[in-house]
Amino acid sequence: MKTTFHAGTALRSALIIIIAVLWFVPTYLIIVNAFNSNEGYTGEVAWFPQDFALFENIAIAWRAANLGPSLMNSLLYAVVAGALAVLVAALAGFAVSAIQGGWRTFWFWLIYSGALFPAQAFLRPLFTGYAETGLYDTRWGLFLIYIATCVPFSFFIMRNHMLSIPPEINEAAQLDGAGWWTVFTRFFLPLSKSALAAAFIFQFVWVWNELLFGITLSYSEEIRPVMAALAGLQSNYGTVGPPVVLAGALFVSLPTVIVFLLFQRVFASSLGGAKI
Repeated sequence: MKTTFHAGTALRSALIIIIAVLWFVPTYLIIVNAFNSNEGYTGEVAWFPQDFALFENIAIAWRAANLGPSLMNSLLYAVVAGALAVLVAALAGFAVSAIQGGWRTFWFWLIYSGALFPAQAFLRPLFTGYAETGLYDTRWGLFLIYIATCVPFSFFIMRNHMLSIPPEINEAAQLDGAGWWTVFTRFFLPLSKSALAAAFIFQFVWVWNELLFGITLSYSEEIRPVMAALAGLQSNYGTVGPPVVLAGALFVSLPTVIVFLLFQRVFASSLGGAKI
């Protein structure tokens, strides 16, 4: 028994180390090569920094891709779309967890199925529909698609959390004459603060890092998100050089890394114990 336990523990530790190394090596190479200057870049991957031109590369990327407006756009999209999606998901999660009915499983799978289909499947109809309705290259258009794509997984988080709330709270509130809206706003929402925070942060990170819809449904600098602007910088590969592209990628990734590190405990406490 002890031998099996130790063998299993050693195997798990080895797998964790291998996965950590596989994740760390590409990240390390990105950081190291972002430090190198364009003049010193030879076309080969550097394993150790040869220059200290990171801030110079970031400045070049900022000017070449005009990252200022796109950073503000991504901040706006991530905050507004994330907040509205979590609110809609909380309402839907309350409906399928607290309100009795024979269709709760059906509604769960119907809403959650939106997180199961690849985004590429929606690109052609979305592009055609946006072009015909005037939503193409507009903030409203990006808001709509970001909210729609953020709802399913946020709903999954909120529904699972609300299932853990004791049903006696709901029953006692209704015996006192409270309606569904009162039960939701005065009891379920205050008890779901950690799940709301986790869902919002998760969607903030997703919207910030999203590229596919950004480059498909927008093109102007006043509308496009930051990842689309960074993709435009990469298309000018021969002009700015790979170190500048890597430095720009590191710079625009900092907000999501900081948010995740600050709120990782919220993720762990809210995403555990998922139910289907």
